[in-house]
Amino acid sequence: MSGISAQPHRAGLPYTPPYRDATAPVDARVRDLLARMTLREKVGQLNQRMYGWNAYRRTPGGGFELTDALYAETDRFEGLGALYGLQRADAWSGVDHGSGPGAEDGAALAELVQRHVVERSRLGVPALFVEEVPHGLMALDGTVLPVNLAVGATWDPELHERAAAHAAAELRARGGHVALVSALDIARDPRWGRTEECFGEDPYLAARLTEALVRGMQGTGEFFAGDKAPVVLKHFAGQGATVGGRNSAESELGLRELHEIHLPAARAGIRAGAAAVMAAYNEVDGMPCSGNRALLTELLREGWEFDGLVMADGLAVDRLARITGDKVSAGALALNSGVDLSLWDEGFTHLEEAVERGLVKEPVLDAAVTRVLRLKFRLGLFDGRPAPAPAPTGGREISKELARAAITLLRNDGTLPIGEKVSRIAVLGPQAATAAHQSGDYTAPQRSGTGVLDALRRLAPPGVDIRHARGCALTGGDLSGIPDAVAAAAASDLAVLVLGGSSARTSDTEFDANGAALHAVSEMTCGEGVDLADLRLGAAQYALMDAVVATGTPTAVVLVQGRPHIVAGTAGALLTAWYPGPWGGEAIAEVLLGHAEPAGRLPVSVPRSAAQLPVYYNHKDTEYGGYVDQSAEPLHSFGHGLSYTSFEYGTPRLSGGTVTVDVTNTGGRYGRTVVQVYLRRLITSSWPRALELCAFEGVGLEPGERRTVALTVEDTRADSVEIRVAESARAASGAAPVVLDLRV
Repeated sequence: MSGISAQPHRAGLPYTPPYRDATAPVDARVRDLLARMTLREKVGQLNQRMYGWNAYRRTPGGGFELTDALYAETDRFEGLGALYGLQRADAWSGVDHGSGPGAEDGAALAELVQRHVVERSRLGVPALFVEEVPHGLMALDGTVLPVNLAVGATWDPELHERAAAHAAAELRARGGHVALVSALDIARDPRWGRTEECFGEDPYLAARLTEALVRGMQGTGEFFAGDKAPVVLKHFAGQGATVGGRNSAESELGLRELHEIHLPAARAGIRAGAAAVMAAYNEVDGMPCSGNRALLTELLREGWEFDGLVMADGLAVDRLARITGDKVSAGALALNSGVDLSLWDEGFTHLEEAVERGLVKEPVLDAAVTRVLRLKFRLGLFDGRPAPAPAPTGGREISKELARAAITLLRNDGTLPIGEKVSRIAVLGPQAATAAHQSGDYTAPQRSGTGVLDALRRLAPPGVDIRHARGCALTGGDLSGIPDAVAAAAASDLAVLVLGGSSARTSDTEFDANGAALHAVSEMTCGEGVDLADLRLGAAQYALMDAVVATGTPTAVVLVQGRPHIVAGTAGALLTAWYPGPWGGEAIAEVLLGHAEPAGRLPVSVPRSAAQLPVYYNHKDTEYGGYVDQSAEPLHSFGHGLSYTSFEYGTPRLSGGTVTVDVTNTGGRYGRTVVQVYLRRLITSSWPRALELCAFEGVGLEPGERRTVALTVEDTRADSVEIRVAESARAASGAAPVVLDLRV
């Protein structure tokens, strides 16, 4: 047991311990508080054992009361280190609009819980309230944003920064403190159900968006403003490359692949000031990340000099008992490896025993507690500052802005935008008349939303006849609804066919203890725990598409999806909206009608079949042979995306590390292109990749407008490189290169 005696003070004046002095440096306050704590109290600061929705219940009068479960948890360690998911609402938690906190009373609930925690703590130590913010705050009345894969399709870090700032402000207005945000996973196998949580397949694109996320959510400076929140970047590291695209499986990564592909986003986020990272479930070089000292201590802390918090993923510490033999030693392994804060685990509750048994040295435990306490002081939790910021406004508009920017036109024979002569539109498909499947996994129950059908009826010119038939379900092979859809298409000037998948959790979903779906039920085809062996849509969706196209009516196919599904066919137009959020139907309708441009570019390569995988563009520069039975090239390449106008790129010029190129809008309407700069290493110390994205910039141009775009190329890591400027990775492969010889 450790502690200090009361310090002398001037007679007649109340004694204020140094850790209570708001003017003292943070590190001095942490040292003073740590010295006063017992071993039991220290261990309590490293535990995040409880599911937050078990801490309260609704009273008959509509308020909240605290539960015996919360009392027991705070009694256990005379306080509480952190509480996960107090505001969380979804099918797993069982929280809905009738039982959980909304925008009007979420902050009051947080205050009620915090008051109890502080009163129960001998030293008055507040708890961290940790919430999921994967694509907006996962809480009742929280703004749902498009998923990360859609954000990746925007290629717009500034827009993402604004959206992240909004999400942080919502979190803080509800009394939350810490945001859990997916950012670090790189989508190397789209069969993985969590592909929707990735920014894409490329490390440079992910790094730029991760930087924007940290800037938007955290702001700058040592202390967090009232509308800013510390970010836990997840997942560290390599989780997007698990074998077979299966959730939590091993990642067979060499050190070079790990450093070149899976670590740059984390490195960028930490350089931007990220407060914390979450250790992933997967193993790296035979050791799960939560027990991987080489990853969490030797690389992260010693190599990168990261002094922030490391949190384990849910129940990941207890999984280590598989190799240690019991949960006490599992907790010791995680702490000694570099984990500071557990999530729902039993292992960390036994750290006092681990110290007494010599499995953990108390200075190691003290270092972890120091990091937890430092974050609490930086948030101002001991001082009642800063004052809570009011709830932000404009969430729906920023969600729609992101959704519009993410919509990616993959093929178009002139079918889109919908022309003035179109007077009858058939809106068909299982995604057409619902917003239920537009929001992705980790989404709270929604009060409102707009599907494509309703949006088109509202936005189409007066007099346009819009008819609807569902045609089929998202899953299964029931074809009984197809004749009605075919009749509607045949009687129309245009068919809009809205297909895709779903990550919507429902009450009949069976969940694992960490919230992952154990068995996909209903129409859930994506999300955590929902991995696919194939990338095809439900069989009936293809039958519906073929039947509608066969009518001869011009057809535009819209995909609402959390991963790149394989959709070929002969429809006149094909676009993907990813999971665009509850109001994504409005964004889709605006693009279909030509009120907005399809500005997105693919953040992942789209394969022709799952048998091709892996199919990412930045593979090693080796002479791959093609397949006998199909092309080895992707159906649509990374960076691809069409516009309603056309662009011409001039010859790129290179001066030092700066590439300049003239871009002209040669079409008849405004449009946005993304200038993409790729490099190919020529003379280098290790075998290079075929191409690597090294810079990009979105450029919006009016008809006939020309602009000179300058982009800086960094981190060439070679003596000589080729620079190629193009609108996609495939176009860059054939573009004329400019050679940069760094030996001169």
